[in-house]
Amino acid sequence: MGSLGGSLLSSLYAETQGFEKGSLGLGLLSRLYAETRDFLCKCIWNVVIFGPKPKHVAVIMDGNRRFARKHHLKEVDGHKIVLLSLMSTLTCCYEMGVKYVTICAFSIDNFKRRSDEVQFLMDLLYEKIENILKEESIVNRYGIRVTFLGNLEPNIREAAERAMNATAKNDNVVLSICVAYSSTNEITRAAQGACTERFKIRLGSNLTSGAIMENVHKRDGENNVIKVSDLERHMFTAGCPEPDLLIRTSGETRLSNYLLWQSSHCYLHISNALWPEFALRHMLWAVLKYQRVKPYLEKKNKKMV
Repeated sequence: MGSLGGSLLSSLYAETQGFEKGSLGLGLLSRLYAETRDFLCKCIWNVVIFGPKPKHVAVIMDGNRRFARKHHLKEVDGHKIVLLSLMSTLTCCYEMGVKYVTICAFSIDNFKRRSDEVQFLMDLLYEKIENILKEESIVNRYGIRVTFLGNLEPNIREAAERAMNATAKNDNVVLSICVAYSSTNEITRAAQGACTERFKIRLGSNLTSGAIMENVHKRDGENNVIKVSDLERHMFTAGCPEPDLLIRTSGETRLSNYLLWQSSHCYLHISNALWPEFALRHMLWAVLKYQRVKPYLEKKNKKMV
C-alpha cells in the first residue's frame, strides 16, 4: 500500500484543499489554514500507518438530517451527500490495509419515518447500488467486494445481488452494507435457523419448523444444545471477523440496535461530526484512539477467554 497509498492520499489532500479554498476564499489566512491542516493530517497519517491497524471497522452513519437543518437544506439533501464521506472513509481504510468495513445504511427502525422519506431513501439506495456496477466506481478502482446484510425488499435485493456478483472477485476490502437491519432481528433469525438446523439433524428428517418445534420438548441431550458457534453460523455476518473499531458520528452515545452481538469486544469511538462532515481527519483520529487502547483491549479479551 506504500507508493500507491501516497498517491491516493495526495489526491485526497488536493481535493480537500480545493474544497476549503473554494468555500473559504483565496485569502492568506484561508490558504494558511488549509496548508497547516494538511500538514498535520500528513503527520498524523505517518504515525497511524506504522501503528496497529484495525482489521474490521464498523460505522454508524448518523446525522444526515441534522446536517441538512444546520445548513438550511431539505432533509433529503442531507442523505444525498453521504456518499462523499463514505468514499473518504473507504479510501482511508484501503490505504491503511483495513480488510473489512461494515456500514449501517438503513435500519428496520428507519421504516417508522415518514413514508415519503422512506421511499426516497429506498430510491437513493437503489441508485447508489446501480452506480457500484460502473467500471469507474471506487469499488472497482480499489478492488472492493460488496455484500449486503439484512432483510432486503425484492427490488433492492435484485440490485444488491447484481452488485455482489459483479464485485465477487474483488478481494482488497470487503464492504458490508446493512439494509433493513437490526441486531435483535439478526439474533432472532440466527436462533431460529440454529434450532431448525439442530433438530433436523437430531430427528434425521426434513420436517418443517413448526413440526420440529412441536417435538422440542420430547428431546433432550447433547444434540439439542445450541452453541454460540451455531448462532454465529446463521448470523448475517457469518464468515466476517468481529469489528475492532466501531465509529458512530453525530455525538450519539448509543449503538441503536446495530451489531450488538459482534461489537462486545471492540472499541467504540464517538465522533461529534455529523456524517456528511466526517472526513479524513476524523477517521485518522478514530484510528489513533483505537491504537492507544488496543493493548488494554487485548489484555481484557485474553482474560475473558
